Amino acid sequence: MKTAKERVALITGSTGGIGMALCKKLHEEGYRVVGNFRCKEKAESIQNSLREAGCVIEMVQGDVADFDSVGRMVQQIETQIGPIDILINNAGIAKDVRFAKMQKSDWDDVINTNLNGVFNCTRHVINGMMERKYGRIINISSINGQKGQFGQTNYSAAKAGIHGFTKSLALEVAKYGITVNTISPGYIETEMVMAVPQNIREQIVAQIPVGRLGYIEEVAEAVTYLISEKSGFITGSNLSINGGQHMY
Repeated sequence: MKTAKERVALITGSTGGIGMALCKKLHEEGYRVVGNFRCKEKAESIQNSLREAGCVIEMVQGDVADFDSVGRMVQQIETQIGPIDILINNAGIAKDVRFAKMQKSDWDDVINTNLNGVFNCTRHVINGMMERKYGRIINISSINGQKGQFGQTNYSAAKAGIHGFTKSLALEVAKYGITVNTISPGYIETEMVMAVPQNIREQIVAQIPVGRLGYIEEVAEAVTYLISEKSGFITGSNLSINGGQHMY
């Protein structure tokens, strides 16, 4: 059995707040971390920030919404670094607008990145995991994929679709030693959330029973457990990290 230092973990959307926290945490745990990015300039900035924090990771470019781009990215990683044992589908975008005013491009862009991106990345690594009889796949969904959100029919539909994807794939690959789980964060202290006007943030916090926003480190801790050897009996599950804002 491989040790953590021999496991290659691919984290998509690594330039966002949660993605960056995941890269840092998994690096600290000893995994061989590969961060995926689409924008080179932002990736270089994030990589420098991580390096200053003592976290040196590989960064590989690829558009998760493009099946062939993902294929080239995975081939590059597996040729230069090693087979991918852990996949964290974290990449996501939002284009919020009321449905009556939503353009088809708003729908397509969000579905292609947030849902088709999960298919594209998983499809390119699943056969290798099955052959090696080991794998950990974590799909990052959202509280709004569970309860819906005004102005987010595209985003909520994509994030809800991840739950069905996770459960069905978990059934298919369990016998190969592969677990597939979903994490649904609520409102987390990311750059995007903190950019919301303070009065709106206060309204959001008022709806959260624990009385605060979540920390990106809390999401990273949950992911770390679900990719560990200790979590082998957990598959097809969803872990809500939302401070009690939505329970079901």
